[in-house]
Amino acid sequence: MSTPHDEGPIMTGAFDDDHPPSLQLLEDCVHCGFCLASCPTYSLWGEEMDSPRGRIDLMLQGVGGEPLTASMVTHFDQCLGCMACIPACPSGVQYDKLIEATRSQVERRYKRPLRDRALRSLIFAVFPYPRRVRALTQPLRVFQRLGLDRRLRRTKLYARLPLSVRAMEAIAPVVTATQPIAAFTPATGPRRAVVGVLTGCVQSVFFSGVNAATVRVLAAEGCEVIAPAAQACCGALSAHNGREVEAMRFARNLIDTFEQTNVDTVVVNSAGCGSTMKEYAHLLRDDPIYATKAIRFSERTKDIAEFLYDLGPAAPRHPLPVTLAYHDACHLSNAQGIRNQPRKLLRDIPGVELLEIANSAQCCGSAGIYNLLQPVAAAQLGDRKATEVQNTGATLLVTANPGCLMQIAGALERKGAAAIATAHTIEIIDASIRGLPLAVVLHSAKRL
Repeated sequence: MSTPHDEGPIMTGAFDDDHPPSLQLLEDCVHCGFCLASCPTYSLWGEEMDSPRGRIDLMLQGVGGEPLTASMVTHFDQCLGCMACIPACPSGVQYDKLIEATRSQVERRYKRPLRDRALRSLIFAVFPYPRRVRALTQPLRVFQRLGLDRRLRRTKLYARLPLSVRAMEAIAPVVTATQPIAAFTPATGPRRAVVGVLTGCVQSVFFSGVNAATVRVLAAEGCEVIAPAAQACCGALSAHNGREVEAMRFARNLIDTFEQTNVDTVVVNSAGCGSTMKEYAHLLRDDPIYATKAIRFSERTKDIAEFLYDLGPAAPRHPLPVTLAYHDACHLSNAQGIRNQPRKLLRDIPGVELLEIANSAQCCGSAGIYNLLQPVAAAQLGDRKATEVQNTGATLLVTANPGCLMQIAGALERKGAAAIATAHTIEIIDASIRGLPLAVVLHSAKRL
């Protein structure tokens, strides 16, 4: 069962007139129940209000004039936003637009408890800003190298730390040296395309190797690659958590940055970022200056697997003998509908054996910052996913989202399966093109 926050202030009327959840979209739901089996939180608790149709009922109550209560907000907050209900829905309910509209209303109209406000303020003051994230890596690197993380977990103090702090420590990847990305990388051989690359926020700091692999693969496949140094956050974390004004500001800045490059395509290697960038047209629909720009930008945004699949291979692949399990990142498979492309790219590598994970559509519990805001539910989903990965017998877990990499690695560690390494899809392709030993690119889970 879900546990609501302490009751906070109740306001008259849940939603204001600034794009509340659309009554027309809400009425598309016929309450058939096909979404229930796909919903991670319903699978955890069996609570109707923690299912998509239950949350739609709460939205209908709000549209009808019911006040926004702490209990309602809790059920909205406990949604991962994984969008697994969308492909499961026979009526085509656009739950993604409904939950994001609702969360924007919640952020404007509901005063959260102090501790929750403080945690969210801290997250959004740091994570969307690479320089601030980078500033935290030096003390974290020392902390890890001295083994203080392992020692801390064995103390009584660790159990007394707030759940959100323990969650941050548990998923923090091992800090390594940042791999710089050149502003311009020429194509190898005849030029086939000119592309821009999103380097991201957390990705550019903790997973800079993924960005470096992305640039190398694109260049090897005949692409000129532009990675503007001035680029900043895409706004995905903000958009997915109802911080609409902030998300729009990030979106405008990113559009302006890439407009100056004249690239054919903007390539993204983070599923959550890509799904939001493809929705810029909706996010900026009321902006008289950026509405048209946003449409053009969204139309030329592609996930790295989607782009490489459409482009077709030019660089030869060297054998890579490995048995791997592929995890569908929710915002790649459900939000963008990209499922076959990464699998095809991996299977085309000689020596790769790709194994499917049971219940592959179920979220791993990362969901942006969900594992920090809802650590108990996220850990349960992460442990479930880790068990399913173990059951495949694979020695490597591959996915297309940095949050999933951190979440699943942490869960594998908790279950004593740290020997199962993790990697991004593009790192495996890069290793094959370069003829590197697999061990060079793997992210080993932290040892207990």
